[in-house]
Amino acid sequence: MTIRGLISILSQQEDLNFLLTNRIPRAALTRFMGWFSKIEHPLIRDVSIACWRLFSDLDLTEARKTGFKSLHDCFTRELRPGLRPPDPNPAIVVSPCDAIIGAFGAIADTELFQIKGAFYSLLDLLGDPALVEAHRNGRFITLRLTSSMYHRFHAPHDCRIEQVTFISGDTWNVNPIALKRIERLFCKNERAVIRTRLVSGESLTLVPVAAILVASIRLHFLDIVLNAATRGPTVFPCDVSVRKGEELGWFEHGSTIIVLAPDHFEFCENVVESARILAGQPLTRKFEAGSTKPG
Repeated sequence: MTIRGLISILSQQEDLNFLLTNRIPRAALTRFMGWFSKIEHPLIRDVSIACWRLFSDLDLTEARKTGFKSLHDCFTRELRPGLRPPDPNPAIVVSPCDAIIGAFGAIADTELFQIKGAFYSLLDLLGDPALVEAHRNGRFITLRLTSSMYHRFHAPHDCRIEQVTFISGDTWNVNPIALKRIERLFCKNERAVIRTRLVSGESLTLVPVAAILVASIRLHFLDIVLNAATRGPTVFPCDVSVRKGEELGWFEHGSTIIVLAPDHFEFCENVVESARILAGQPLTRKFEAGSTKPG
C-alpha cells in the first residue's frame, strides 16, 4: 500500500478526521499557516509542496507558471489563459469556482441546509434582513473547494457588485464530516457576503466561507485582505461592474462558496450532489415559461 493510500484510509475514519482537523487550536494554527506558507525558501517550498501532494491529488499541469516562490504562491496559482471559459448563454449563471457540489435546493422560506436534516437560517448566514428578503424562498447551492483545487473565483454572470460584508468568526473545517457534527457551521466561520445584482435586475449573492488554514479572502475590487485582523461585521460599499468569468479574488486555501439565487432560477442538468464542477460551467438558469417550475 502506498503512503497516499494509507493516508486516504485514515482520513476516512470520521472520529480521527474530525479530531485532527477540528479539535486543535484552529485559530493559532491558521495564523501560523498564513505566515509559514509565505516563506520564500526553496527547501521549505519544495518539502511543503511534496507533503501536500501526499495528502491530496494536487495537479499543477494547468498552472500558468511552472515554478513557485512559496507554498502560498502555489495555493493561489493562476491557470493558463482560456482554461475556464464561462458558458456564453446569457440565461446561464455559471459556477464561480472549481468545486465539489454539496447541498443545494430550494430555500424553505428563510431556511437552507448544510446537509440533509441540518438546517440554518439566511439571517444567521447573511446578517442582513433586507438581503434575507431578497432570497426568501429562493435557491441555494454549496460549492466546496478541496485543498488541491484551483483557489481563485470568478464572476458567475455579468453583474454589479453593490456591497461586501465581512463577518468575523471561527475556522472550523468545512468538510462533510464536520458539516455532520457542527450545527450551523457556515454561520460560525469567517465569511464575506458579496451582494451583487445581475444586469437583468435580480439579486445574486456569493458567500465565500473561510475554514481552518484559510483565514484570508482576497477580493480584487477591495484594497485589503479580509482575515482575522478585519473585525466584523464590517460593511464595504461597492459599485463595481464585472463580466461573467472575470476573476474576483481568491482563497488562501480550500474552502466553500455558497451561491444564493432568486426563486425563478433552476439548477442545470450537470448539478448533482458530490459531482465536480469547474469555474465557468453551467450552474443555474432562469426558469423558462412552459417548463416545470423548480421546487
